[in-house]
Amino acid sequence: MQTQEPKQYSGIQDRDDNLLQDMLAKYLPYWPLFLVLLLMSTAAAWTYLRYKNPAYLASATVLIKDENKGIWDQSEILQSMNLFGASKIVENEIEVIRSRTLAKEVARNLKLYAPTTVEGKFNDRSAYTTAPITIEHKDPEHLKEWDKVYFTFDSSSASVAIDGKKYSLNTWHQTPYGVLQFRRNKYYAGASGVQKPLYFSLVDLRTAAGNMLNNLSVNATSKQSSVLNLEIQDEEPVRGEDMLNELIAAYERAAINDKNVLAANTLKFVQERLHYVVKELDSVEQQLERFRTQNKIVDISSQGKMFLDNVGANDQRLTEVTMQLSVLDQVERYVLSKNNKEGIVPATLGVTDPVLTQLLQRLYEAEMQYERLRKTTAENHPMMVSLAEQIDKIRPGILENVRSQRNNLEAGRSDVYAASNKFNSILYSLPEKERELLSISRQQAIKNNIYTFLLQKREETALSFASTVSDSRLVDVAQSFPKPVSPVPKMVYLMAIVAAIGAGIGFVTIKEVLNRNIMFRTEIEQLSAVPILGEVAYSSDKNPLVVGEGKRTIQAEQFRHLRTSLGYLGINSRKKKILITSSISGEGKSFVTANLGISLALMGKKVVMLELDLRKPRLASLLGVARLTGVTNFLISEKDAEEIIKPTAINTNLFVVPSGPIPPNPSELIGNGQLGELFAYLEQHFDYILVDTAPISPVTDAYILSPMCDATLYMVRHGYTPRMFVRKLDEQIRMNGLNNMAIIFNGVKNRGYGNYGYGYGHAYGNGYAYNEEGDKQPKRKKLVG
Repeated sequence: MQTQEPKQYSGIQDRDDNLLQDMLAKYLPYWPLFLVLLLMSTAAAWTYLRYKNPAYLASATVLIKDENKGIWDQSEILQSMNLFGASKIVENEIEVIRSRTLAKEVARNLKLYAPTTVEGKFNDRSAYTTAPITIEHKDPEHLKEWDKVYFTFDSSSASVAIDGKKYSLNTWHQTPYGVLQFRRNKYYAGASGVQKPLYFSLVDLRTAAGNMLNNLSVNATSKQSSVLNLEIQDEEPVRGEDMLNELIAAYERAAINDKNVLAANTLKFVQERLHYVVKELDSVEQQLERFRTQNKIVDISSQGKMFLDNVGANDQRLTEVTMQLSVLDQVERYVLSKNNKEGIVPATLGVTDPVLTQLLQRLYEAEMQYERLRKTTAENHPMMVSLAEQIDKIRPGILENVRSQRNNLEAGRSDVYAASNKFNSILYSLPEKERELLSISRQQAIKNNIYTFLLQKREETALSFASTVSDSRLVDVAQSFPKPVSPVPKMVYLMAIVAAIGAGIGFVTIKEVLNRNIMFRTEIEQLSAVPILGEVAYSSDKNPLVVGEGKRTIQAEQFRHLRTSLGYLGINSRKKKILITSSISGEGKSFVTANLGISLALMGKKVVMLELDLRKPRLASLLGVARLTGVTNFLISEKDAEEIIKPTAINTNLFVVPSGPIPPNPSELIGNGQLGELFAYLEQHFDYILVDTAPISPVTDAYILSPMCDATLYMVRHGYTPRMFVRKLDEQIRMNGLNNMAIIFNGVKNRGYGNYGYGYGHAYGNGYAYNEEGDKQPKRKKLVG
């Protein structure tokens, strides 16, 4: 039969419970402080929510189209280079949308640089939809900033009054604030209620754009998605929608403009060539007309007509080849001279290879993106590095394509030249007059073909402008949510509560960390290996004798506990001498000696207390005994032992040996060897001998007396004894031989407010102590202890 092994329990749960109890005990006494802080923080939160303008969220969705379809799927060159993957880099487009360039365009178009505001009693609110007019600056790039310009609107005269001067609508006016134009606000629905003052401000365009970007977020809906979600927070829901819609429109316009750069350059080139060719064609036609008139030649021979028909096609081919080679030269110079910088893209007029055209388009788009991002992004940013790598990969493909086409065109041009030479030999066989006429007619045909070709290309290019579409599509138009997203009352109150608790914890922690005195029993246990025999709570009672017949106070019970604990130090009928000392004066030696003696006497034990603090004696006065004669008289052999032992009125078993007159040399007197005789006599006649001596820090009396005693009780007073003395206690024992020592934690006070003890679960309730120096306690308790 198997036996079940006992379960092993760790102390983790106990440690967690103790930690929680310690924290509660540490901070709970300061509950009034925490309550006040909570009331103040919640009041501040309410005030903030009352007067803070709410912010509303507007959102829109944009799809970034995949433009790598169609002809690109057929391009083995681009596929082999693997330049662009499946779609545009979404991160790049996010940076473009968030660019300062687009933000400034939005701020300019929506007049965000001239916001109108309604003045309130405690806070002002935007008047984007409630102001009767909008303000436009003629040169927003260079406007002078103004904080508040108050105005009124007169609907009857359709005019705006500023500083007593009226300005009509829809007209540019020279004002002290710049050249301004006032227009009716399309959102204005008329005045309602009490009219509050209106003013407008003029803000730097860059500042207005920056404010918009600070409230704008652009994110992909998922890692694999090319759908972007645009969100913006603004105190005016309508303005938030307008900003998003205008931003998307500006982004699409910029994308279309970028795509039309090649077509624009081609159209410009065609227009310039047309202007030049028209002049040449007119000149040739005039020359032909003069030649026919002067030589009276109306028509040419059938052989001449045949020559023109044959040579015309050859001349047209030669013109096309020459033009294509010129374009290829321009493309090559452009690619070789570029360095990731935006520039003028050469026209691709006459280039029939779609791969080269698309490669040039891709190169320019990548360079444009690189240039835009460089304004807001570091050169070593991953997106910038990726774009630079893409540009470097495209260029070799373009150059290779150009070289291949140039070789083919030059080979074709050689054939065209050979045919031209053949036709020229036929021309020379004709009569001179007819030959000259054919030569002029040939030039006319060439110019006419070029003119026709340019007209055709101009129409094709113009058509490409009209057919250009953006690479993005608006999925969801901007729409604002009816409820404000900021501030959120629950979060504001939660933050206020957390701040109050944090401030309270911080105050208590700092207060106790900065305190250099012993505050907690755990500190004693951490600083010294000397065991703690017991604790005595603080007492506000003016009577220092807290132990007596029938008393049931917390202090009386604690002294009973100390009385019982003496057995742990080996105190018995043979070992009965107990030395009581401390670090410095005022820690309660005499108080503990007197009350411990009374507690022992109440057991029917015969107890004697020696007042051996010969510098500042206090024990006898506590017990109501005069100290005219005492230990000093015995040590100088003036009195015998039985003569200096005085009974007390407290208990028939309680006796005291007063200090007697204060000597000039206490240490020498204590160490003269006479105390041994006194102790021997007392041991024969008493059950317990309690020795109240001077503190060990300033004098050596306790070190002299300790070898004569069986145990040493060391006083540590709560909030009074410096930590450094407890820290050095072990060293003092080792060096000076304090005998059989134990610590009594005296004067334990409650911390903070209420009966919560001194903290960390080591208190005994209300908390009492006695200050043997006669300190007066404050009449009222402080909020923080």
